Formats: sequence, C-alpha cells, structure tokens
Amino acid sequence: MSYRYVPIIVVVVAVFLAFFVYPTAFDKGADFLNSKLHLKGAGFEIPHFFKVSPFRLGLDLLGGTRLVYQADLAGVEGGSVADAMAGVRDVIERRVNLFGVTEPLVQIEGNDRLAVELAGIKDINQAIQLIGLTPFLEFKEQRASDETQKILDAQKKGQQLDEDPYFKSTGLTGKQLQRSQLTFDQTTGQPQVSLELNSDGAKLFADITKRNLNKIVAIYVDGQPISTPVVQSEIPNGRAVISGKFSVQEAKLLVNRLNAGALPVPIKLISQQTVGASLGQDSLEKSLRAGVYGLLLVALFMILFYRLPGVISVLALLIYIAIVLTVYKLLPVTLTIAGIAGFILSLGMAVDANILIFARLREELAGGRTLLQSVHDGFHRAWFPIRDSHVTTLLGALVLFMFSTSSVKGFALTLGIGVLTSLFTATVVTRLFLNLFVGPRTEKRRWLF
Repeated sequence: MSYRYVPIIVVVVAVFLAFFVYPTAFDKGADFLNSKLHLKGAGFEIPHFFKVSPFRLGLDLLGGTRLVYQADLAGVEGGSVADAMAGVRDVIERRVNLFGVTEPLVQIEGNDRLAVELAGIKDINQAIQLIGLTPFLEFKEQRASDETQKILDAQKKGQQLDEDPYFKSTGLTGKQLQRSQLTFDQTTGQPQVSLELNSDGAKLFADITKRNLNKIVAIYVDGQPISTPVVQSEIPNGRAVISGKFSVQEAKLLVNRLNAGALPVPIKLISQQTVGASLGQDSLEKSLRAGVYGLLLVALFMILFYRLPGVISVLALLIYIAIVLTVYKLLPVTLTIAGIAGFILSLGMAVDANILIFARLREELAGGRTLLQSVHDGFHRAWFPIRDSHVTTLLGALVLFMFSTSSVKGFALTLGIGVLTSLFTATVVTRLFLNLFVGPRTEKRRWLF
C-alpha cells in the first residue's frame, strides 16, 4: 500500500469516530439523502448509524444529589478500617441499585468518608431515605453492675458521654446477617422480624446466649434498642427475632433494609448538595460554548500565524477531538465541569506541541535548509521538549487522580487522556499530513511555511 494512502485512511477513521461521538449528524444526513434521492421507496436507503450510548454526564451537568457520609470507625481495629469502608461502600451500592438509581457513583474519600452521587435525583430527602436509613444492626449484652456504675460516675464528671452505661457490644452486627423475613408472633399475632445469621454469626450468637442465660441481650438498630429479650436458653442455630411495637408496614420496611445490606459500621450524614436539572443543563451549554469558542480562537491563531502548517494543525486538532471523545465514550468517562475544563486545557496542550514543532521548522528554514530537511529536523529537535512537557503534565494528572476527590479526579482523568492523545496527534498525525505538502512545488513557495 502506498504511503500516500495512509492520510486518507486516517481521515476516514477520524470521520467514523466523529460519527461515533455524534451519531445524530450521520442520521440526519442519511435521512436527507434518502428523502432527496428517493432511496427509501427504492429499497436502497442509507441506514442510520449503529446505536451508540450517550456520554455519561456527572452530577453538576445532569443534576441530582451528592451526599457525604462519615463512618464511625471507633470500634474498628486499624488493619480492618479499609475492609470496613469497602463493606460500607458495597452495601450502599447494593441499596442504591435496588432502587434503580441511574449510574450512581459511590466512592470512598479519605479514611472515613463516603461520597454518594445520584444523578437525576432532584429530591434530596428521597436520596437520604434511600441511603441514610440503611440500618446498622448490632447485638449488645448487659454490663456488670460495677462497670455500669463506673461509667455513670464518669459521665457525671463529663467523661465517657458517648458510652452506653448499661449495654456493651458483643461483636455481633449486620455483617453476620444472612437474611431477614417478616413473621408473626404465634401468641399475640404481632409482626416481628426473623433474623438468620451466617455460620460465623451462629457460632458467635451461641456463645452470647450461653453466657447470658436469664439476662437481656438487646438488639439495636441505628443505635436504638428495638428489642430487649431475656435469654431463656442457648440458641445454637443462628436464629433471632426482633420484636417490638411494629406495624406490618414498619416490619416490612425493616426487613427490606436489612436484606439490602446492613452496614458493618454506623454512618452519619455530614454534607448534602443538590443540583437542579436546569442548572446542570445551563452548565453543560456554557461549557460546550466555551469549548467551541476556544477551539475557534486557537484555529484562527494557528492559521494566521503559521499559515499552511497552521491549517494542518487544525486538522490534527479535529482528529484529536474525535479520538479523545471516543475514548470518553468507550471507557466510559463521567463528564463533569471539571472534566470538561481538563479537556479544554488539553486542547491547548495539543496545539502547544505543534507550536514547538513549527517554531523549530521556521528556524531551520531561516538557516537556509531545504523544506524537506527543515520538516525532518523541526520534528526531531522539538521531540525532546514535547516529550518532557507531556510526561511532567501526565505525572501531575496521575498524582491528582490518585490522591484527590471525585471532581478533581474527573479533571485529572480527562487531562491525562488528552495529554496522551495530543502526543500522538502532534508527532504522528501532524507529521503525516505535513509531509504530503513537502516537495518541489512547495519548495518554491516557502512563504506558506
């Protein structure tokens, strides 16, 4: 295959990627041609582009709710903190998915915080109902009387205020819960919640009931005692019952929440934010407008200042945009305002690499070298500063992505993708098209360069 066919293949692939990014343009063109050429009736109509999923938009563009929770890790040993937070994240993901929220984002921030982003949820109270009321189930046993008195005396002095003087944790929590179901007391007919524990929970519960015969073992949900039964005998089968003044509806709700996943540690809502759909749409339109204006200004500058190489750089920039947006769809990348800012910044970096190349090219031409030699030396001498600037920016983006919060992660990810792509388009695509115009004819028209 001739070398000169390669640019044609690049253009064809770029056009395909552009339609992949925005298939509506292809569909409208197909409908127009089908109508004008009367292809539909002839049975040779142009089909629509294959179905492509839309861009995944973040909370600040689509609208929705962002909640930040803090986990109480006081009772968790140092080595188990990561496991406890991973358990909280998994439980909340299951719970959100149970309610059918579209593409939720649940991620750990720092050591003890969890951010939950629910795009499309406009009622923040609804979101809190979905997440915040996921129950923390815990079994507690009575303290010895002297231990109780000691804590009460300390509390009179303003100490140990957060400690329960009457009951202490047994270590049996919702982590050991296998399933729960609604049952009814055979004597009173009152609704109650039956719990079935896993094998570890069954062993633990057998030990708890054995050492607490004729004593109270309290069942707490979200820090409140729901049931305080007296242990009549050892229970080895891992079954327990939560009884209380439940209505049938309340008992069903508790069963659903427990089955959706009981939290391994308690959590507390510390921050909430709601973005309206109209505000998100306005942000999206302004961000896109800023990107288009930026692209037009950059294109105008490159063409006026660098002439023919500037035109080629604009073509390479359009190919760059098609590649980057395709990657965003394929991964997929959740686009936020910060992410779009990273994309626009990477546009400037893509052009910056071309500027370095073209500046070197002009220097070589001014030194009296031929156009072919100037193009070769211009790319060769510009490669090292381009490589170093892109690597340092990529390292910065990597650090931001690894150690920052969600919005900054989006910026870092889009910037990193843009930096890698611009390295390819600036050094490969631009050179490919520039070499098409290097020859005897253009040697006589060096002013174009």
